[in-house]
Amino acid sequence: MSMTTPPGWYPDPGNPAVEHWWDGTAWTGQTRPTAHPGPRPARGKSGVLPLAVAGTVLVAAVAVAAVVLGPPGGSDDGEALAPPPSTTAPVTTPAATPTPSPSGTDSGAEDGPAVLVDQLNGITLPIPDGWEKPEHTIADVATLTTTADVPCPGDTGRFCKPGTVSSWTVSAPEGSSFKTIAEQDIVTAADRAYEADALGNRLHGGLRSHKVVASRPAVVAGRTGHLVRWQVTTGNGPGGYVQSLAFPSPSGTGAPVVVRFAFDAGPEGPPLALMDEITRGIRPIGSATGGGVGSSIGP
Repeated sequence: MSMTTPPGWYPDPGNPAVEHWWDGTAWTGQTRPTAHPGPRPARGKSGVLPLAVAGTVLVAAVAVAAVVLGPPGGSDDGEALAPPPSTTAPVTTPAATPTPSPSGTDSGAEDGPAVLVDQLNGITLPIPDGWEKPEHTIADVATLTTTADVPCPGDTGRFCKPGTVSSWTVSAPEGSSFKTIAEQDIVTAADRAYEADALGNRLHGGLRSHKVVASRPAVVAGRTGHLVRWQVTTGNGPGGYVQSLAFPSPSGTGAPVVVRFAFDAGPEGPPLALMDEITRGIRPIGSATGGGVGSSIGP
């Protein structure tokens, strides 16, 4: 049976609204609207359109696919096609709220080194590297200690802090000089540090003797005061150094404040120069300047 499609008007595969004239061997340039339908091209036994018709259909299909899908693998420059813009409003995550510093301390992350805040006496004390504000103290006063514990002398099986600094509010007879206040307080400071603590423990074997190594005026937090420093010997171990630093409170009351220092002697104790460094770093609360040995003398 012949597979030749007879001449006639046939639907345009790429535009159903138009018919093309098939002359029996090829499409011509003649077209007309489909309002005048004509016979459809005959199919062979295989059900396949003539080669010319089938080719036109295939070309049209490829063109449509190219428009819909775009270039293989994304855009012309090899990058993946960008997804359509989202119409959903972006979700905003609230910024984390910083956790406040514990009461009595200031981390100093923005304003400088960390300090211990003594609200009662209106001062701050610098916290040196390797020092901390302990969670628990026997006396309810602002206190700094060395971070490390060392075995107490005398093979007691207990551990001691080789460095301690604490600030106290003291009472004194009216008219007492700060030199007198410091000289009287250092006896208590030495007893608490190296004779017997507030619980009666004699962790250093008790005091044996002392020697005055410094007694001089000092300017602390912009106020004129006085310091007294002793070197002490103990029943066990290398002994140590104690200091009482007396000055008027910068809070405006003028009440006497005493900062007590106790540094163990020997290789495990803090360097003695740190006493002066901490003294220079004492400030009125809210002030970044104004204090320490060498500052101008204030009232």
